[in-house]
Amino acid sequence: MKTLVIAEKPSVAQDIVRALTPVAGKFDKHDEHFENDSYVVTSAVGHLVEIQAPEEFDVKRGKWSFANLPVIPPHFDLKPVDKTKTRLNAVVKQAKRKDVTQLINACDAGREGELIFRLIEQYAGGKSGLNKPVKRLWLQSMTPQAIRDGFDALRTEKQMQGLADAARSRSEADWLVGINGTRAMTAFNSRDGGFFLTTVGRVQTPTLSVVVEREEQIRKFVSRDYWEVHGSFAAEAGEYPGKWFNPDWKKANAPLLANGEPDPEQRADRVWNEQEARAIADASRGKPATVTEESKPTTQASPMLFDLTSLQREANGRFGFSAKTTLALAQSLYERHKALTYPRTDSRALPEDYLPVVKQTMGMLANSGMKHLAPFAKQAVDGNYVKPNKRIFDNAKVSDHFAIIPTLQAPSGLSEAEQKLYDFVVRRFLSVFFPSAEYQVTTRISTVEQGGRKYPFRTDGKVLVKPGWLAIYGKEAQDDEKEDDKDGKRLVPVKPGEIVKTESADIKGLKTRPPARYSEATLLGAMEGAGKTIDDDELREAMQEKGLGTPATRAATIEGLITEKYMLREGRELIPTAKAFQLMTLLRGLGVEELSKAELTGEWEYKLAQMEKGALSRDAFMREIAEMTEHIVKKAKEYDRDTVPGDYATLQTPCPNCGGIVRENYRRYACTGKSGTGEDACGFSFGKSPAGRTFEVAEAEALLRDKHIGPLEGFRSKAGWPFTSEIVIKFDDEAKNWKLEFDFGDDKNADTGEIVDFSDQDTVGPCPVCGAPVFEHGSNYVCEKSVPTNAQPTPTCTFKTGKIILQQPVERAQMEKLLATGKTDLLDKFVSMRTRRAFKAFLTWNAEEGKVTFEFAPREGGSKFPPRKTFGKAAPAGKTAAAKKVAAKKTPAAKKAPAAKKAAAPRKPGAGLKPSDSLAAVIGAEPVARTEVIKKLWDYIKANGLQDATNKRAINADAKLKPVFGKDQVTMFELAGIVGKHLSAT
Repeated sequence: MKTLVIAEKPSVAQDIVRALTPVAGKFDKHDEHFENDSYVVTSAVGHLVEIQAPEEFDVKRGKWSFANLPVIPPHFDLKPVDKTKTRLNAVVKQAKRKDVTQLINACDAGREGELIFRLIEQYAGGKSGLNKPVKRLWLQSMTPQAIRDGFDALRTEKQMQGLADAARSRSEADWLVGINGTRAMTAFNSRDGGFFLTTVGRVQTPTLSVVVEREEQIRKFVSRDYWEVHGSFAAEAGEYPGKWFNPDWKKANAPLLANGEPDPEQRADRVWNEQEARAIADASRGKPATVTEESKPTTQASPMLFDLTSLQREANGRFGFSAKTTLALAQSLYERHKALTYPRTDSRALPEDYLPVVKQTMGMLANSGMKHLAPFAKQAVDGNYVKPNKRIFDNAKVSDHFAIIPTLQAPSGLSEAEQKLYDFVVRRFLSVFFPSAEYQVTTRISTVEQGGRKYPFRTDGKVLVKPGWLAIYGKEAQDDEKEDDKDGKRLVPVKPGEIVKTESADIKGLKTRPPARYSEATLLGAMEGAGKTIDDDELREAMQEKGLGTPATRAATIEGLITEKYMLREGRELIPTAKAFQLMTLLRGLGVEELSKAELTGEWEYKLAQMEKGALSRDAFMREIAEMTEHIVKKAKEYDRDTVPGDYATLQTPCPNCGGIVRENYRRYACTGKSGTGEDACGFSFGKSPAGRTFEVAEAEALLRDKHIGPLEGFRSKAGWPFTSEIVIKFDDEAKNWKLEFDFGDDKNADTGEIVDFSDQDTVGPCPVCGAPVFEHGSNYVCEKSVPTNAQPTPTCTFKTGKIILQQPVERAQMEKLLATGKTDLLDKFVSMRTRRAFKAFLTWNAEEGKVTFEFAPREGGSKFPPRKTFGKAAPAGKTAAAKKVAAKKTPAAKKAPAAKKAAAPRKPGAGLKPSDSLAAVIGAEPVARTEVIKKLWDYIKANGLQDATNKRAINADAKLKPVFGKDQVTMFELAGIVGKHLSAT
């Protein structure tokens, strides 16, 4: 009889096998598991099963209405996660074996690990259940001895029941609130027709609320003028700067705002009156000053090891990586390269028994080929820097996973981004064991006495004495020090009792600035620290170490808000959309603001913690969740007013029908007449969210002003499918008013034979068919010779391509690039007509077919990562030749592998054409294909703004391009011929 051990990840299963082998005997390796006489060890890959409503309670999208709400099923069914069905089947097969009489839950030591196992066990047992006893392996450290100790102290199913109940309850509560909240808000917003998907969730909506509240602060912010007084003081050893300050100012005594809150813009060095500031400067200028100085040493320890959130935040700040990108890179370094420990962690400490492993890791780094890091690792080894330290090794600060550190495996073949992140983690790992950086910090007060008044100027200096851990960051730390020095931080000395002269004193006029928009780094920090803002002590305590979401889900939450068009990512800023403001207005107006508050999570965490201790029953908690769900649906269902109260905009453009004032309400932009009261309104209005896409105020303004806008993305059909379209407002003779319509670019009037005038347009580029100029025309880009013009009434060319192709807007800049180089950038919003799935492709000019076609980006290995190694793909020892023959028949594709490999072989170095010296100065000296030369040239031209402002077909030569062109200006039609003269066979 055998015991089945189910781990959460393949790497943990392997660690368990290594730890058990000395005490339980050697394991045989199979495709999806390990096995010996006593144990079968297998693993999930995270969640393999998810909950769903039973079929009779499931309402398909498109039929979401209040008639079907709320959905509160008496129980939940299970369904496999599509991506991991194969692994689920393999685990279930082992669980159902007759010789397996006991199960051990070896999933991660936490709520999610408990849920992963319980759902797999339930799915494997079906309606009758597996009816096999379960024990719990509880690990906080993955050293072999810790694993063996864990097997000696297995927990019973009864001991784990509270945690299991809390895990299921959290999952089901999220489903109930998310599904019912989303369907209720969608039904409310779709009352006027169409399908306006409005998603809400326990984590995503409070996160969005944080971003919206910040944007509201920015919009309402009124900038105020203030002044600073900057002085320069001459001592015997040289000059140094200083800034006037009020020594009596204290934050606690700052003036209060109208709402009774302290004014956050008050500072000791700010003067709020220009005359006063000028008086301080005039009184100090040219006068002697006495100097007092306090200098003391200070130390700065390295930041703690990374958890996922801190890694995402700092990688966003340092490299500009999104949270999603950082997680993907860290996951690849963990899963593919085995170079980092498990990244989805919220712990910044290591287990206390991990000291020997850390020493081995430090030794590996010391002997690695990483020249920029190995010397520091060697210094740590030689200096015995790795010692017990509660700041680093602390079991109390380790949750179900420990901090992210390098493993014993030195990686190779990393991408540039992977290498950046790996180095980032290694530097942090090394730095926590190095001594603190030591500084000498000086505070100097230079006081001018004039007319019985004192005018103190403060100067702060900070000099790095011993770099300590900062040495690991090398140039970065030096650059920081140079910045300090530039700002006067390295002070010239002043002798005791020396009188210095105020060489200059000038005022500097400044304005207060609104709070900064959230970046991913700061939003991750706000999500992590959401509990700190809660007033209720018990709820705040419950959310300690929790925040909104988990480290593993925060990136997905942010990406989800962007996908659902609640936020836009512009550079590093996250900006809430009109749809986000509309949702917050709706939740406030309906009186269900709890959905947008972090307190909801705090309340749940408090009650789930009670459940884990056995102080609250699962039934009681789920009853409360059902009541809350009913309350949310009821509020939306019974809301009977015409509009929802909120802070709405007034458009600057007048009503096209009567010239009245157009104002926003919850659902529409409507004419309120010339009086603005609505009494003399003409009835003109248009919906704010046609087909589920909400207009930004600026878009509504543009639509009213220009009578058309677009193409715009993000619309959804009644069945929920996304589409792209232009929007127009047209006069309806029957209604005697203007109305909004979708314009799909059918160009019904394109073939009327009317003469087209392009005289007021700039050309997009040369026609790839005949070389004539291409212009924008309706919803297409067309060759001048493909439509009737005064110069040529009878069309002779066929070139025409849409501004929207399979829902992908083709912007003018991309069409310019295609006409100039034959290819656009990689575009990522095409949607297949057949599968309805989004895909990425380049648009290219296909000369053979005479049309614009798709070119797909090559995939590395056919997927995001190469296939994962399973527990043992090799045939077990002793497998017969016949069995191998059968296996070969089952995988005929294997025979084709060599041919496929040959086809995908990279281009040999040196293939292509060699640029001349003058051309190489612009595009580089590497051999290159002719089409790539044009592309690189065009990128250079666009980047440096060399298209002539009056004639876009002409390109002005700068100092680099003049030797290539041989003259000051060329036309885009000449480029290909000129380039040919500068290329030769290598």
